[in-house]
Amino acid sequence: MKTRFSSLVTVKKNSMQKSERVVQNANKNLQNSKDALEESIAQLQQIPTPEHGVISDFLANRKLLELQRGVIEHNKEWVAYAQKELLEAKKELQEAMIEYEKFKYLDLQEVEKFLMQQKLKEAKDLDEVALMTHSRKQKLQEVS
Repeated sequence: MKTRFSSLVTVKKNSMQKSERVVQNANKNLQNSKDALEESIAQLQQIPTPEHGVISDFLANRKLLELQRGVIEHNKEWVAYAQKELLEAKKELQEAMIEYEKFKYLDLQEVEKFLMQQKLKEAKDLDEVALMTHSRKQKLQEVS
């Protein structure tokens, strides 16, 4: 049954579903960032440190370690950003769900109101039919 809120319910449901997809993407992004962080930490641990050799090897190793620490720092920032993005997406989803439920409730109230009016109308019609039947029976009894 169509009510004045039916189209709004549809719009809010679509909005809620869109928000759910955003949350799923944010979760995926967070997981990717955590995986990248773990991988960069593992790569840092795999870098061998030279025990002896030329100073240029030591300097190259030091530079490599610095670069890998920079990658780790970047990935930590990415994880923090992804967590923030996920929290914002969840908040937006919650607001969308509240809006959807609100209009769904209003739509349901409108349907119930309409059904109640229909019941009252049917009851009045039945009362009118009963009254007419009763009047007809009385007239028939008076005539006979």
